[in-house]
Amino acid sequence: MTDTASARPTPVRSLLKGRFGWFFVGRTVDLAGSSMTTVALALAVLQASGSAADLGIVLAANMIPTLVLLLVGGAVADRVRRRTVLIVTNLATAATMAVLAVILITNHYDLSVVAGLALVNGGVSAFSQPALRGIVPELVERHDLQRANALLASSQNTVRILGPMVASVLVATVGGGWALAADAATYLLAAAAFTRIPGASRPPAANKALWRDLVDGWSVFRSMRWVVIMTISFALVNAFNVGPWNVLGPQVVSGNDGAVGWGTVQTVRAVGLLVMSVVAVKIVLRRPLRDGRLWGTLAGVPLLAVGLSGDAWIVAAAAFVGGLGFTVAAITWESTLQAAVPEESLSRVAAYDDLLSYLAIPLSQLAVGPLAATYGAKKVSLVCGIAFMVVCVAPLLNRDVRNLRT
Repeated sequence: MTDTASARPTPVRSLLKGRFGWFFVGRTVDLAGSSMTTVALALAVLQASGSAADLGIVLAANMIPTLVLLLVGGAVADRVRRRTVLIVTNLATAATMAVLAVILITNHYDLSVVAGLALVNGGVSAFSQPALRGIVPELVERHDLQRANALLASSQNTVRILGPMVASVLVATVGGGWALAADAATYLLAAAAFTRIPGASRPPAANKALWRDLVDGWSVFRSMRWVVIMTISFALVNAFNVGPWNVLGPQVVSGNDGAVGWGTVQTVRAVGLLVMSVVAVKIVLRRPLRDGRLWGTLAGVPLLAVGLSGDAWIVAAAAFVGGLGFTVAAITWESTLQAAVPEESLSRVAAYDDLLSYLAIPLSQLAVGPLAATYGAKKVSLVCGIAFMVVCVAPLLNRDVRNLRT
């Protein structure tokens, strides 16, 4: 199903000693902070307020500005040095986390203040995401992109397993405020690592109005038909997957095997993500979009397991397989985008890709509950799993997607 070949990529040890090495360190620490923040902030707000409504407001405040400002963030990352964007955004996140920590440690919790800080944090994220996606081609050779993204995926999946665990322990032992203080420290360390990247980005080229950059970015995005097709596919994949998996998955599995059963499923899935990201460091896929789409169909298997069974051990096994497929799909897409899109437009194209893909997520989360109430959670999961696999391979009907090589 895949073509593997030795394209003489740079050895991992040499890759990690170069400019990419400092980015890898900074990105790993950054991801550790992000994975801790998601859990620590949620638990800290619940610990301080005891209100699920407060938590919903804080999480919404964090997500909304990311969606609103994402395109602006992409334009900024294409106008100035992406290295600078990453340093500034990590310092800004460290500051907001530190203020949150002080508020909670001193028992001065106030919903409006915490939500306001979450709003700022979400806005900062809108600038860091496009810069992170755009900077990798500046740090490695074209033939090393897949290997570099596989290394980044390996660190990401590792900290996704460890980060929430560490955050939970900190909240339980020393309190949510101190857990957020630890988060703030990780962002400071990430910023320090990014300062060590020598000559990471091209000189600034901000000689046009920002709105003109946004229009030009849209023109580049729209002109690359295979990018548009893939983005539509990702939006549909999110629509059929995110809501059913995050809402119906725990409902069905917990109903059969309790909360521990669902926790086990998530852990096993994370192991699948990590295993394949490590394996992906060793292989080169010559038709990445074709191979990524074929592997990506495996990510629909967990929904089929929820719909057909719902038993924790069956869903966990399916989630492991799904994790393998999801990882290949993500790495091949990121590498292809970085290799094929002009560097000066990459962050803007990535921002349009992210925004249009993400918009389907809240719609999926809102729709899945009523659908499950009408047709049953298992039936909806099964249909969504089948639909997921169909929309995953549908882009292969396009010749550009099917035959694109890197």
